[in-house]
Amino acid sequence: MAGVYAVERPPSGFNFENCRRNKSLIEMGFQPPRAQKTGTTIVGALFKDFVVLGADTRATSDSIVADKNCDKIHYLAKNMYCCGAGTAADTVMTTDMIRSQLELHRMMTKRQPRVVTANRMLKQLLFRYHGQIGAALVLGGFDVDGPHLYTVAPHGSTDKSPYTTMGSGSLAAMSVLEQRWRPNLTEDEAKQLVRDAVAGGVFNDLGSGSHVDLCVIKKDKVDYMRPYDIANVKGVKQGKYVYPRGTTGVLTTRVIPLVVESEEVKKVSGEAMDTSA
Repeated sequence: MAGVYAVERPPSGFNFENCRRNKSLIEMGFQPPRAQKTGTTIVGALFKDFVVLGADTRATSDSIVADKNCDKIHYLAKNMYCCGAGTAADTVMTTDMIRSQLELHRMMTKRQPRVVTANRMLKQLLFRYHGQIGAALVLGGFDVDGPHLYTVAPHGSTDKSPYTTMGSGSLAAMSVLEQRWRPNLTEDEAKQLVRDAVAGGVFNDLGSGSHVDLCVIKKDKVDYMRPYDIANVKGVKQGKYVYPRGTTGVLTTRVIPLVVESEEVKKVSGEAMDTSA
């Protein structure tokens, strides 16, 4: 009987109860809420001795900018990070679950997890939900086999490539990568390349904007620069918007006097409300 009065803790992970709610609304003749369009530009580039990840910081809900400084480069382990595009809540929850599994894997094996292990965990998790989780990911890291870069689609399919980009601004970013990527670029040149690729999405896609974040992953070091560059600098107001009194003409004026009674408010007679129940 003690379990009846215990507070039930909600289960961890994803919850799809709203799917049943939307189905019930359709059966009742109501229009269920529609999915909101999101926007992002995330970029990853692979080089000889390191990996560079980049992302913008604008989070959108259809035509509304929900957050101007959203963190889209998520920590998975000391040697790997993951960029997320799509639904912000799904990307955060997905990376948090994989991060905990990688930590348990590290404690059990007593060795640093490999990037391919995180890639397998991500693809198996997303494939299990058949695209219901809106998380498009770019995974980068460095392990005993060197630097690695993977693309993980929301349905669970993965791809390994020297450079990749995802999100609504991916077309503009890919045009920069295809033109300027070289496998032997220096670290400064690589950071500038990824910055320009993300900036291409920032300035050519309404769903991307604000700042540019970068993460450089090497063998024994990770440089997480947030922000690396402020692409959209807020401008200075050119004029004054304080107008003097009388600028707008008054056509008519009407004064309604406020009458305040000096007598005490009479008590309302009647039976008292029964509050014993």
